[in-house]
Amino acid sequence: MKPMDIDQASLAKRREIVAALRKIVPGEGVIESEISRRPYESDALTAYRALPLVVVLPDKVEQVEAILAYCHAQNVKVVARGAGTSLSGGALPLEDGVLLSMMKFNKVKEIDFDNRFAVVEPGVTNLAITRVVEHRGFYYAPDPSSQIACSIGGNVAENSGGVHCLKYGLTTNNVLGLELVLMTGERVRLGGRHLDQAGYDLLGLVIGSEGMLGVVTEVTVRILRAPETARALLIAFASSEAAGACVADVIAAGIIPGGMEMMDRAAVAAVEDFVHAGYPLDAEAVLIIELDGPAVEVDHLVGLVEAIARKRGATQCRSSTSDAERLAFWAGRKAAFPAVGRLAPDYFCMDGTIPRKELPNVLAGMSDLSQKHGLRVVNVFHAGDGNLHPLILYDANKPGELLRAEEFGADILRLCVKVGGVLTGEHGVGIEKRDLMPEMFNEIDLKQQIRVKCAFDEKHLLNPGKMFPVLHRCAELGQMHVHGGKLAFPDIPRF
Repeated sequence: MKPMDIDQASLAKRREIVAALRKIVPGEGVIESEISRRPYESDALTAYRALPLVVVLPDKVEQVEAILAYCHAQNVKVVARGAGTSLSGGALPLEDGVLLSMMKFNKVKEIDFDNRFAVVEPGVTNLAITRVVEHRGFYYAPDPSSQIACSIGGNVAENSGGVHCLKYGLTTNNVLGLELVLMTGERVRLGGRHLDQAGYDLLGLVIGSEGMLGVVTEVTVRILRAPETARALLIAFASSEAAGACVADVIAAGIIPGGMEMMDRAAVAAVEDFVHAGYPLDAEAVLIIELDGPAVEVDHLVGLVEAIARKRGATQCRSSTSDAERLAFWAGRKAAFPAVGRLAPDYFCMDGTIPRKELPNVLAGMSDLSQKHGLRVVNVFHAGDGNLHPLILYDANKPGELLRAEEFGADILRLCVKVGGVLTGEHGVGIEKRDLMPEMFNEIDLKQQIRVKCAFDEKHLLNPGKMFPVLHRCAELGQMHVHGGKLAFPDIPRF
């Protein structure tokens, strides 16, 4: 990662900034000491760290407005943060910027079961939404692996998905409205409690914008009725290629499972040792396919999927006979990341997305890349929508291994783009994929995206240094040049 230039003027007036923030957020709402700021120095992409200038924790919208208005007037950078579970460095703080933590915004403000929505603050965790509505038979569909900890505000920033996004959609498909504070301190509302809105789809623009357009202070989410029946299939294969082909066959047959996940042999072994979910240790790849809906329909679809799997050479096919067994199948998948964390001191969790038909080719390609870079890779991913999460194992204490892991990850993402995929599915670009954007977008594409940023934040004060490989002031867009998928003068620090 190329470092950003540090604004010495902001460092010089740190005491002044802290004093101003204390007037806006009294009491313990401002964290100033170095030791107290340390927990905020990175998000879940822990390879990169930066100690924030100061941390502020407002609990009222008016305080957020005042903080942003002050920072805008003083040309001070701001990074908004939720639970800090971002895997792309999207919430990495800045040494010359204010870290704005939204975790005191943790209230469920309204639940409307008749109209099937809930209004929550951005610090509410993903799983908490389901917990407060499940007594009436409802739930919130997007379910990232970190759902017990990740905040809904962060989900909005990254357009998070999860194991059930294949059938029920990503965050963007499950959010009806947002309240947003712009960098100038102005408050706006996008969407509402209704199905659609007039005018430009600014709601869709903000979801997935990685905290670069505004700070979310309220989210209206769609809640769904829990399905009548849900059954999961645990299917083993002798090769990852056969498992990938089965995924494509299921979708080609017109079957849209509630979730369809895949793990390779290394992931299965790590998970089984960690959770004891009953996974077959002799399989090269395992699929978990969940089917939900009316009982008669589910029984019929289970039979169809079993037949497709057998045709593709499945060595084992188990169907859950109880909800407890179904949840046990999923418990292993949900624990995959911490389980793999026991295999090496460090790992990079990648996030590319490819056309489903390319799964066998890309898996074979990743195996070749593993040999090239001399590092192990463990595959855990949302097979149904082609969202890959390769986990690259390395040891940051060994000289050169971090750099090799970064290069390995970059090659995987280049492979995804080469076969018609994209750089990210749900983790966002952040800093992790920032310098790879020219692999997918040309100069015109990038300029147009930066112009959107300019429309919301002309001074580029809100979460700067993320997403774009070269960031100029709005009047200087013509100075950025990308040719042949490569930036001119790649040795120059990116900002």
